[in-house]
Amino acid sequence: MTFLILIAAIQAPFVNAETWIVTDRNHPVQAPARVRLILLDESERLEAKLSEGLPANQQQSIAIMQQRLKSSDAQRLQRDLALAQQDLVDAWSMGVTKVPAVVVDRKFVVYGETNATAAENRIAQWRAAANHQNASGQGDALR
Repeated sequence: MTFLILIAAIQAPFVNAETWIVTDRNHPVQAPARVRLILLDESERLEAKLSEGLPANQQQSIAIMQQRLKSSDAQRLQRDLALAQQDLVDAWSMGVTKVPAVVVDRKFVVYGETNATAAENRIAQWRAAANHQNASGQGDALR
């Protein structure tokens, strides 16, 4: 029973936390459905899919691309591409420099961790230790 309470206490701070995992296809990760997954190479993959099989002739390529862009698949690809590009902007705005990276509440980053829950737990432990130090007067908090 104590073990379950401890787990709940550690995970409770993340019920409302915003968690992202920033990675690419070369660095697989474990993330629950509530975690935002940002694949840095997703826009490249989607662009390649959109231009797949285009001929070298520019005029033919333009005509084919205009036709493709009218299809529902291409429209979905364009939406997905816009989302992938927004993901890139968000990751860069956070200053993420390595993958994989787990970002919590747009404040805390854990590099090298492939499991979102494990990273969240590390951050919760750090927060608890920092709160304890501040409460006991040992921290660097402003007074």
